[in-house]
Amino acid sequence: MENNNLELDEMNESSILNDEPILKNVGEMDDFDIPTSTSDLEAVYNIPVKVSAVLGKTRMKVSQLMKLNKGAIIELDRKVGEAIDIYVNNNLVARGEVVVVDDKLGITMTEIVKSSAK
Repeated sequence: MENNNLELDEMNESSILNDEPILKNVGEMDDFDIPTSTSDLEAVYNIPVKVSAVLGKTRMKVSQLMKLNKGAIIELDRKVGEAIDIYVNNNLVARGEVVVVDDKLGITMTEIVKSSAK
């Protein structure tokens, strides 16, 4: 008997985002209707997603963190002018450059990141 149910993926670091397990299809993909036009996607247009832009990262010990005061500078792993990472729901989807829009920061996407097959 063929099982086309969605099941919880094995719990590993790559299958968990924000401590939420990811569902995977354990059957064949033939039973799924793949959207072929924009109107087919209307059901998902109002689903909220979290978009984050990461300027850079660094690692430090808790003791170093506790010594930080107002005005302290934290050095990041990126250089000035280097592309920043753009994440949607914690998945890297693009890279871009920081821009100023009126009095707010924005991002111009310069590269779409192809997702790797899991």
